[in-house]
Amino acid sequence: MTQQHPITPPPELVEQWAHLPADWNTVAFLIAQWGADAELEACCEWLSVPCPSYGRELRNARRPKPPSLKEQALEALAHILNNSSTQLGADTIRRALEQLPDNN
Repeated sequence: MTQQHPITPPPELVEQWAHLPADWNTVAFLIAQWGADAELEACCEWLSVPCPSYGRELRNARRPKPPSLKEQALEALAHILNNSSTQLGADTIRRALEQLPDNN
């Protein structure tokens, strides 16, 4: 009895993994990541049928993008302001950062 699971990597990908010059842990990580991503995409597709935003919201929640450099700088500035006794120049730095585009 041979039933193929609905989330099965294509043979060419399995072949590629088999020839990676990496240790078993790295290959296992790649396989697990591929399976998790495939499952997430299947769930997002299923959720998008009643409402397209459901799939997008699930993907954003499960695979969040790292904060942009601007967001990281604003967070670092807030930390400095909350843990420092001086605000010299901080307002100018904050305003300048807020005007930058939200690119990574």
